Amino acid sequence: MITINDLFDLTHTRAADYLNGYTYPWEVLKGISTMIEALGLTLPSDEFLQIQDRVWVHRTAVIAPTAYLGAPCIIGANTEVRHGAFIRGAALVGDNCVVGNSVELKNVILFDGVQVPHYNYVGDSILGYKAHMGAGSLTSNVKSDKSLVTIHTEPPIPTGIKKVGAMLGDFVEVGCNSVLNPGTIVGKHTNIYPTSCVRGVIPANSIYKDKDHIVSKV
Repeated sequence: MITINDLFDLTHTRAADYLNGYTYPWEVLKGISTMIEALGLTLPSDEFLQIQDRVWVHRTAVIAPTAYLGAPCIIGANTEVRHGAFIRGAALVGDNCVVGNSVELKNVILFDGVQVPHYNYVGDSILGYKAHMGAGSLTSNVKSDKSLVTIHTEPPIPTGIKKVGAMLGDFVEVGCNSVLNPGTIVGKHTNIYPTSCVRGVIPANSIYKDKDHIVSKV
């Protein structure tokens, strides 16, 4: 349940062709910036405006004047980027998304319908179709000792990467003020209780109450 095809419906992202070239989601992180730059050059000019170097915004997107859009990035159709949002760069934001006040994005793919609406940090992560992060919930993308991130499954899988955030499957709901530790993977349709500290691989169709209480929905 940790592969790209396990976690995501690739019909809901402009990165589908890129993602199809890999097995595991953390493998794509190093190439997100290059992928966005190449993809941006293919976007139809009647739909997207290139508002500055390597920054493309769909004509139907709503961007607050106080938001910062760092290159390279793509903002999809009908997406709202709200007051004070800080997109540092290497961000592919899909259609019908919300990037809210004081939200910071860095080296991410947000599928269509993703909502990160209030005080979220999302770095070196992939958020699947209609994933939602509650207010104040964060992805932690670097271990405290700065060692390389390992995916805690059986057997453990070394990523060989120092910065790996969270991989959230389609329709994941993350409760307010939760922290997703480096290398966390959450399967489709899973709910994370508010104020949780999450680590490892959380099964699809689950309710995460704490590390010792993960309840299946089925």
